[in-house]
Amino acid sequence: MLLLQSCTCISSPVVFAEVRVKVGRSHGVEDRRSRHCPDRERRGQKSHAYIHSVQFAHHVFLNLHTLKFYCLPDNYEIIDSSLEDITYVLKPTFTKQHISGLDKHGKLYRAYDGTTYLPGIVGLNNIKANDYANVVLQALSNVPPLRNYFLEEENYRRIRRPPGDIMFLLVQRFGELMRKLWNPRNFKAHVSPHEMLQAVVLCSKKTFQITKQGDAVDFLSWFLNALHGALGGTKKKSSILTKVFQGSMRIFSKKLPHPDLPPEEKEALLLKDEYQEEMSESTFLYLTLDLPTAPLYKDEKEQLIIPQVPLFNILAKFNGNNEKEYKTYKENFLKRFQLTKLPPYLIFCIKRFTKNNFFVEKNPTIVNFPITNVDLREYLTEEAQVTEKITTYDLVANIVHDGKPTEGSYRIHVLHHGTGKWYELQDLQVIDILPQMITLSEAYIQVCCSFLTFVIR
Repeated sequence: MLLLQSCTCISSPVVFAEVRVKVGRSHGVEDRRSRHCPDRERRGQKSHAYIHSVQFAHHVFLNLHTLKFYCLPDNYEIIDSSLEDITYVLKPTFTKQHISGLDKHGKLYRAYDGTTYLPGIVGLNNIKANDYANVVLQALSNVPPLRNYFLEEENYRRIRRPPGDIMFLLVQRFGELMRKLWNPRNFKAHVSPHEMLQAVVLCSKKTFQITKQGDAVDFLSWFLNALHGALGGTKKKSSILTKVFQGSMRIFSKKLPHPDLPPEEKEALLLKDEYQEEMSESTFLYLTLDLPTAPLYKDEKEQLIIPQVPLFNILAKFNGNNEKEYKTYKENFLKRFQLTKLPPYLIFCIKRFTKNNFFVEKNPTIVNFPITNVDLREYLTEEAQVTEKITTYDLVANIVHDGKPTEGSYRIHVLHHGTGKWYELQDLQVIDILPQMITLSEAYIQVCCSFLTFVIR
């Protein structure tokens, strides 16, 4: 029986976790004194690990960098095959064969605490107020091409970054979290995202924190762009993020005269070149869908009406005909949009929150969306309709915001590809859910998969 003691002893720059080991029968246990240990001085008589072993009679320590076990204060390495379960939990590894079979079955695995779980469908600790980040991380971990890329550390190990660059830490921690979420040999049926979130706090310069509720869309936008840059991606150079999520669109923009001007002056300005419609091409990693204004009146029973809108009504923003006014500090513009390229995985962000100088207001409108067969062909340009062979999408993840804008909570619905079943995850809680119930939620972020078989190059 193996017990991991909660105490962690740190001797910078090498970290040692104290391990309490109780071995039943001998399984070829060998205590071999190390002839050459490059980190021997980190286990010396003045180290935290050494002092702790003497004061508390805790003798087995694990070097978290080399994954070697040592007995202190005697200071020799322990070779024992029964300890491999601990090192595998700390650093899971996946073969190509294992990865290729992740979405082909729905086998339940039993954790060491006796609970059963599906790899990939596991809860994340809500340390204090980080559920906004948890749901985004869980959604991305269930996008197979992205997941498969990060399950193999060799895919990004050799990416070069400038000296002193901290952003690559985001890549390393996300890869580690991905492997823990899909680990079939976990000790418990949930995972702590603490190291991942520490990297987020550091790399975002405290824009996103563990102790303060954040916005899931803001975090998703920053995280996708930060990962893209950390992987060496630029506007011209692709990464796994752009291969999976990036599409493109045409933006038609027309400048408007100031509304307070006399009609004659407005008409004169509209004839000038700067007020003519201009077309530009732009890429996107997600599409923002605008909700209609929620009604302020009540029904005959004095209850507020919760309006509903079909998904295709708010998708009409991208049909190339619908115009919407966008206001800036100095100028106003009329814009319309039309898609020119669809990505293998499409992210919808439903704009529920309106911010002003005084408060944040939430739009509770329910979006009626189909779980499968969302066809976007009519939102493509005529040229794209010819070149884009696959235009139909199925929902694979649905992030929901419940409650008030600043005090609410997040949960996520995830499709398990192996079983074809839907699950709801909220912090550590994981329950199965009927697809019909998903459509009744206040959806905030949706991830959809096309029928296209996507191959990572």
